[in-house]
Parts: sequence; structure tokens; C-alpha cells
Amino acid sequence: MTVLLETPSPAPVESRARRRRYLMCPPDHFGVRYVINPWMDPGRAVDRGLAHRQWDILRRTYLDLGHTVELIPALPEQPDMVFAANGGLVIDGCALGARFVHPERAGEAPAYLDWLRVAGLRPVGAEHVNEGEGDLLVVGAGADRVVLAGTGFRTSREAHAEVGRRFGVAVVSLRLVDPRYYHLDTALAVLDDRTIAYHPAAFSPASRRALRRLFPDAVLAGAQDAAVLGLNAVSDGHHVVLAAQATRLAGQLRERGYQPVGVDVSELLKAGGGVKCCTLELRP
Repeated sequence: MTVLLETPSPAPVESRARRRRYLMCPPDHFGVRYVINPWMDPGRAVDRGLAHRQWDILRRTYLDLGHTVELIPALPEQPDMVFAANGGLVIDGCALGARFVHPERAGEAPAYLDWLRVAGLRPVGAEHVNEGEGDLLVVGAGADRVVLAGTGFRTSREAHAEVGRRFGVAVVSLRLVDPRYYHLDTALAVLDDRTIAYHPAAFSPASRRALRRLFPDAVLAGAQDAAVLGLNAVSDGHHVVLAAQATRLAGQLRERGYQPVGVDVSELLKAGGGVKCCTLELRP
């Protein structure tokens, strides 16, 4: 059954948290020095101290929920390095490094690749443009695992095939059409092994049809919550950490049996980033 915004939500199911291991990068050098997405305005003041306090609250939220948080040092010349999700994709201890489309972020890729190697993972460099978990989101586990792969603004379609080869997983390509939602993780959140939330207007008609077919019971987020990057969220299967301003989406999640945890990362939003952008999952 396809669930529309104006129809009642499906009955809640029992959700279960699973401990996760995350990689984050402190916003020591955060700023908006260039424009590579519609959120960025170098003429708008950025309060780095506030950004750091908000980021640290996010980090401590994960720790309070029982998760492990690793840290990668920030590079002075990389103001967007705080957005760790873009640093790669890690599945079963193997990692595919990022290859950024914009030269402004290119220096992040080797730093993340080196960190993953030192951390004992098995990383490889990318052949094609991919921006890590920004556009590559894992749903399910084991043989049922699928990677939802975004394209249209950053990650190339060729990278989708590369992910399938590297990890031996099924890959579903989804085209993004609204430049405000330039990465898949700005318009879609994985809630558990079977359920996602997404903003339909961010996707092409063909991609919307694919999502309805694959996830008929998905949570559909409205424009107001999408516009504060409420879908740029991190879930452990029960707790969903999301932008504090996405109040209606939080209510929808609560009705479905999840526990929303609001965190204000509005200073980081000035660069087009949110909760998930700051968080790379390290899957053992």
C-alpha cells in the first residue's frame, strides 16, 4: 500500500536500537568560504564557536545513546571536512574512499582514506566520483543489504556500479532533482533495516516510483521539515537523531514507534549540512 501524506500512518512496529560506531570530524576550521550548494553564502557570518558547541552536543548525544564515536583531525584548508559522511562508505570492514566532484573538497579524500586505513579497515580509492554516505545509504543487513545511491548533482552513475562490484551488494539508483537536496542524505533517511523516510519532491518521477515500490510504508516528510534538513538524520534502529527544527517529522517518527532525538545544528546548516552529514558509520 502506498502511504500518502494525507493518509493515516501504518501501525507502529517495535523498533530496536543497535549500537553503532561513528566517525566524526570537529569543525575546528569550519566556515563558508565558497559556494558549491544553494545553502552556502560566504557573505553570511558564521559563528565557529557556536558550530563547535552544536557539533559537540551531537557527539555527546551519540555517546549518551551508547554508541562509539571516533574522531579524525580537521585540516585547516578544508572547511567542509566536518561533514564526515562524505568521506567514504564502510561495509563489513571494507571501505570505498570518496572522490569529490568539487576541487574545493578534493583534499578531504586522502585524509579520510588514510584514517580508515590506520583504523584497521580495508580501504580502496574510488575510480569514479562518489561522495560517500552523502549519496550512498545502506538499508538492511547481510544478504538482504541494499545500497540506495543518489545521483544528479554529485555522485556519478558509474560510481553506483563501482559500489555494487566492490561490496557485492544490490544498488538502487535514485535521481535527485532539487539542488537544495544535492546529496541523497539530505532527502532520505534510513530508519531501520526495512524502513526509510524521504521527501518525494526531491526525486525524479521514476525514482519516486521506485521508492514507493520498494518502501510502501515509508515515512513521507513534508517540505517544511525537508527545508531544515530534517531528513539528514541518523538512526540506530530506534533512536532517530535529527534536526531539532523538524518537529512534524519528529511527530511522524514517534507515531511509528521510533524515538526522535532533536539536536540543533543550525550553524552547520549554513554550509548545507546537518546531523547525518557530520556522521560516517563504520560498519564492522
